[in-house]
Amino acid sequence: MNVLLLAINFAAVAVVLGAWWLSTGQGWIAPIFLPSPGDVLHAARIKIANGDLLTDVVVSARRVFLGFGLAAMVSIPLGIVMGVWRPAKAIMDPFVSLLRPLPSITWIPLSILWLGIGELQKVAIVFMGSWIYILLYTYESTRRVDPLLLRAARNLGAGDGAVMWEVILPGALPGIIGGLKVTLAISWSCVLTAEMIAAQSGLGALIWQAKDWGNLPLVLVGMLCISLTVLVADWLALRLELVLLPWERGRRG
Repeated sequence: MNVLLLAINFAAVAVVLGAWWLSTGQGWIAPIFLPSPGDVLHAARIKIANGDLLTDVVVSARRVFLGFGLAAMVSIPLGIVMGVWRPAKAIMDPFVSLLRPLPSITWIPLSILWLGIGELQKVAIVFMGSWIYILLYTYESTRRVDPLLLRAARNLGAGDGAVMWEVILPGALPGIIGGLKVTLAISWSCVLTAEMIAAQSGLGALIWQAKDWGNLPLVLVGMLCISLTVLVADWLALRLELVLLPWERGRRG
């Protein structure tokens, strides 16, 4: 079954690539709107040869994972506390309601005034755009742990620490990891926004500069690099899930 699904994956990609190649090669779509795959590959080869593309990928990935990691370190413990202790939720609710509607781009003017346009500002934008989503996913995952399991653990004499480590955390962990995977993609959109406005390096800056130069193939190179980086991160997250959630292997398979 897995082989069949993999074959379907490759077939779907091949069909899309074939349609792209045919439509641009036959002139059905003008290059000004969509360059051919060959043009995109040529632009990628030039950037790879001079080392600029790898540098931009590393710079953006560093900003993303620093901001994302800091957001996770803050939001996961806080979300768990909110899920098990109602006063904590009551304290945080007003701030969550006020800050949740604000996209990361709204923080850029203040972050530039406070932090300048260096690396810290980019990391801060990723943090501000990510932490609240991780918090909400963690809170919901913690709150949805089956109360029957909690009562059963209490009836068996488990204390607060044992209930937390043996019931709440294992029960909430699949949802928390799922939330982290979703939020990682949001973190990439945050860093791209910051790089397009105030950066000379990174994939966001590459895309924006390529747009100014009218170099659409290079724009697509930057977009594809983002997608491939997130795909690699998702693959690593899946490997981590198999280690942290051994009881989920059968169901996921």
